[in-house]
Amino acid sequence: MALRKVLVTVVGHVDHGKTSLLDRIRNSVVTAGEVGGITQAIGVSIIPIEVIQKICGKLMNVFAGKVTVPGLLTIDTPGHAAFTSLRKRGGSLADIAILVVDINEGFKPQTLESIEILRAHKVPFIVAANKIDLIDGWGYDTSTFLIDNINGLDYKTQGLFEGKMYELVAKFGELGLEAERFDRVGDYTKQLALVPLSAKTGQGIPELLLVLTALAQKYMGKQLMIEEEGNAKGTILEVKEEKGLGTTIDTILYNGKLKVNETLVIGGIDMPLVVKVRALLEPMELSEMRDKKSKFKNVKEAYAATGVKIVAPGLDGAIAGMPIRSCSGTTEEIKKLSEEVQAEVKEVVSEDSAEIGVLIKADTIGGLEALRHLLHERQIPISSASLGEVTKRDISQLETMKNKDEFYGVILGFNTKIPADVVELVKNKELKIITHEIIYKTIEEYEAYKEKLKKDIELRELNTLVRPCKFMIMKGYVFRQNNPAVVGVEIEIGRVRSGDPIMKSDGQKLTNVKSLQENQEAVAVAEQGRQLAMSMDHVTVGRQINEGDFLYTDIPEEHFKKLKELKKNLTKNEIEVLKEIAEIKRRNNPVWGVG
Repeated sequence: MALRKVLVTVVGHVDHGKTSLLDRIRNSVVTAGEVGGITQAIGVSIIPIEVIQKICGKLMNVFAGKVTVPGLLTIDTPGHAAFTSLRKRGGSLADIAILVVDINEGFKPQTLESIEILRAHKVPFIVAANKIDLIDGWGYDTSTFLIDNINGLDYKTQGLFEGKMYELVAKFGELGLEAERFDRVGDYTKQLALVPLSAKTGQGIPELLLVLTALAQKYMGKQLMIEEEGNAKGTILEVKEEKGLGTTIDTILYNGKLKVNETLVIGGIDMPLVVKVRALLEPMELSEMRDKKSKFKNVKEAYAATGVKIVAPGLDGAIAGMPIRSCSGTTEEIKKLSEEVQAEVKEVVSEDSAEIGVLIKADTIGGLEALRHLLHERQIPISSASLGEVTKRDISQLETMKNKDEFYGVILGFNTKIPADVVELVKNKELKIITHEIIYKTIEEYEAYKEKLKKDIELRELNTLVRPCKFMIMKGYVFRQNNPAVVGVEIEIGRVRSGDPIMKSDGQKLTNVKSLQENQEAVAVAEQGRQLAMSMDHVTVGRQINEGDFLYTDIPEEHFKKLKELKKNLTKNEIEVLKEIAEIKRRNNPVWGVG
């Protein structure tokens, strides 16, 4: 057993400086004079502890004894797609994360989403409060460390800086997280460390590396223990088509050793892929991972923790985020590892559940897991979770779910494509798909959709009920005395429809509205403020009704109880008339509408 390097991922809102931060860390290593001190592997930059010690200098004095952590692996492909691919059974592949926040802009949608995903995966993180160099009046003395530099700033600039820092502290507080500047943290298990820095100038980078190393050494000893010589365990970071090589997989190994010619078992949606490793590739020393012109070198074996590009025939069905395992290739080993990886996949992918719930889609298994976590936290049930673009089969499932429960008849997607023919099908069938590149927005839009749907359903239900209405028979507008009686009415409050029962102000039942006419045109509903002709059977003007009478809708008791439940959809005046009607009814029956 041995300690592996700490796997660090960088997350945060777009344009807040994730890529710049990793570039600056690499640049710091180079400027520290360590030739070959940084090694590029697929998907990660490997920074040995000796290099960190050189960059941090006297800051390393905080370690009373020996530094045992062998270094850091920073993930070079920052962003949500990469981060949500970083998974292994029981949580995230990353040991710790850096949440990058622009100190001048504060929280943005992806900041909030990153925090939610980190919390869902139980990944500890520290906060890089980036772009301090843009604070008005900021000066940077390259010969001093961060805290001395801050203390040397003028009073006004310090005030601006502290104000921005505590805006961040307050924002974390709103989320139930206690945060503090790293040098003021009393308990790292209870407080988030904020490290002010500038990815542009490099100020604060030594402090960031120090905090990462110190936290890993103090709290992560057990999880960093690996079997160096055991079979490899890892996760696919990206699936790529490489000229001359075909489909390849960029993989992060977090345990064991992988060798050329070994058998690789890879998790799949329905069944695992079993392939033979033809080649292992690493970029040439100090080449840039994201540069498509990067040159690679063949290696015979790769040791955890590292990143490596795997070339093997049969990788066409590989999916980012899927688990991989290596073995010598015996039938027994393949069977055992196939069961192991598929058990991991089935924890996330479940296409044919009989449960009532939303349908979810994502492009990677990690993305699907993150979406599942965040929905679970909001107690939103899931009936189906699958990978890839939305298919006609998904639409069929969606229709079935909508018929069972309108609220869950929705597909929620993260980074999911919808083919044109499916878009047309959804439109024609009036179905709902919500998909974004930010999970946070998908969930936010779904919550808004549910609220609107709830209101629509309530209004639909309201339209089946007799609504509260008070109207007056206008003087001088008797068009016919009886069979049927036709009179002019003015709707004082509420609304009345053809067919609604009506009563007098003493509660006496009269009849039903036979029809309504406005400007000699038949109308179904008469709204507040309207004057129109109303015809009524079984009443005679001068007997049961008279000019100047106020009449009310005769609301059935069951309708009254429903109206009370839906009263937020009624106007203030309608609620007042509803109370009047209840008082009229209770003169004859004191418990009418109660309960």
